Amino acid sequence: MPMRSDNLISELNSVKASGSRPGLLLHTCCAPCSTYVLELLREVFDLTLYFYDPNIHPREEYEARRDEMRRYAERLLIPFTEGPYDVDRWFEVTKGHESGSEGSERCFICYEMRLSKAARFARDNGFEYFGTVLSISPHKKAEKINEIGLQLAGEYGIKYLKADFKKRDGFKRSIALSKEHGLYRQDYCGCVYSKKSRVTSSESGVKDNNSYNYRLPTPNYF
Repeated sequence: MPMRSDNLISELNSVKASGSRPGLLLHTCCAPCSTYVLELLREVFDLTLYFYDPNIHPREEYEARRDEMRRYAERLLIPFTEGPYDVDRWFEVTKGHESGSEGSERCFICYEMRLSKAARFARDNGFEYFGTVLSISPHKKAEKINEIGLQLAGEYGIKYLKADFKKRDGFKRSIALSKEHGLYRQDYCGCVYSKKSRVTSSESGVKDNNSYNYRLPTPNYF
């Protein structure tokens, strides 16, 4: 039975008060997007992070985000698992949606691909819940993410943690924590199309709804 999203904090308090620590497989896309979510959930759930993000291009960028996420997980003593880099499959399932803007049908297909993989992994490895950090971003539609998550929960017979982590200043907190820990923070969502949109916007000097205009300095180890 999926958790309600209208009062996530109350639900988390209820789980905590029960004295149990259910296993939660948390899909993650990068360290900065995970900071606040981990702060919120780590005292309630027995967390494992699942990095499955074949949308991220180029591969060097994928590896930079993966490695930073792994380092941050190790710092917090949270297990980290990497899924396959199914980049060819990602291009296959998003074919025909190349011209879509961020928040279009292409993104919904991308959400479903990643959450489906997480749900299957969670079920096959005995987790009680699965969830994702994606809703922390102001560029991501939490309603659609949760719709997909709930559908997959029914298909795979596993609980989905329904949430909109950007609420209660979650996104602002994630920025503060990213600065505090000196985390690498990218300036585009991840896919080649969002990168192209970002470059086009930068060159034209036009700020649009697809711009990630909150880039932080890259640490020296990149």
